[in-house]
Amino acid sequence: MHDPLEGLTESGKIRTGVSRTRIPGRYTPLLDASMKTIIEAVPEASIYLYGSVATGTAQVPDSDVDLLAVGVPAEAASSIADALSDEFADLCRGVEIGAAAAGDFAGTTDETHGNRVFLHHYCVLLAGAEVDRATLPFSGDHRAARGFNGDIGRHLESWRERVNELDAKILGRRAARKTLLAVAGLVSVHDSTWTTDRHRAAARWGELHPDLAGGLDELLDWSSQRTRPTDDRVTRHLDTTIGQIVDQFIADIGLWRT
Repeated sequence: MHDPLEGLTESGKIRTGVSRTRIPGRYTPLLDASMKTIIEAVPEASIYLYGSVATGTAQVPDSDVDLLAVGVPAEAASSIADALSDEFADLCRGVEIGAAAAGDFAGTTDETHGNRVFLHHYCVLLAGAEVDRATLPFSGDHRAARGFNGDIGRHLESWRERVNELDAKILGRRAARKTLLAVAGLVSVHDSTWTTDRHRAAARWGELHPDLAGGLDELLDWSSQRTRPTDDRVTRHLDTTIGQIVDQFIADIGLWRT
C-alpha cells in the first residue's frame, strides 16, 4: 500500500506519513536484529528505515523491509540483508539494505539535493548519528523531482547497452520501476502536487498522454512482476514508451547538472 499522507502542504512543502510512531510493533524483532548486526559490523554506521514499514502501511508477509545504512560497504550491506531475509522470511518478503556514504548527502548538486530530500521526508533514523541535520521541510518542486530522477537519461543508456546481457525479467523490472518514478516526477510538476506512487502516476500520465497509456500499463505489470518481459518487449519499450518518457522528463524537468 502506498503512503496515503504523501503530498504537499499548503505552503508547497513535501509531506509524508513517515514516522517512528507509525512503525508496526510486529517488526521490532527484525529491526532490533538489523541494528545489532549492522552496528556490530560498522559501529559508526547510521541506520535509517524507509518504505511501507516506516509509514505503517506494510502488510505481513508481503511487504519488504527497507533500510539505508550510511557508512556501510555495499558488500557488507548485501550480506547482512540476505541473512536477515532468511531469518525473518515469515515476517516479510525480504530485507533490503541500501549502502550509502555521508558524502552522498553533502554539497549542492541535484543528486545530493535529492538524497537529502529522501533522507528528510522518507526515512526514520533507527541508530547512529543523523547524517543530514536539515530541520526544515523541502519544497516539492522541479529541483526535488530532478534530484530524485535526474539520472534517468544515464539509466536509459545503460539499459540499452545491457539489454542482451541481463535477464529480461531483471532488466525489465528495473527499467519499469525507475521509469515509473520518473513519471511520478512528471505528474508532480505538471499537477503541482507531490507523489512517488507509480500506479497513481501511470494512470494520470496515461490520461494526459493516451498514446503512452498501454505502455505504462505494461511497465506497471513488469514492476509488480505480474507479467514477465521478454528481450523483444524490453527493447521495444526502451525505444518507445521509456524513450518518450525520458524525452518528456528532459523537456519538463531536466537531468542532473554536471
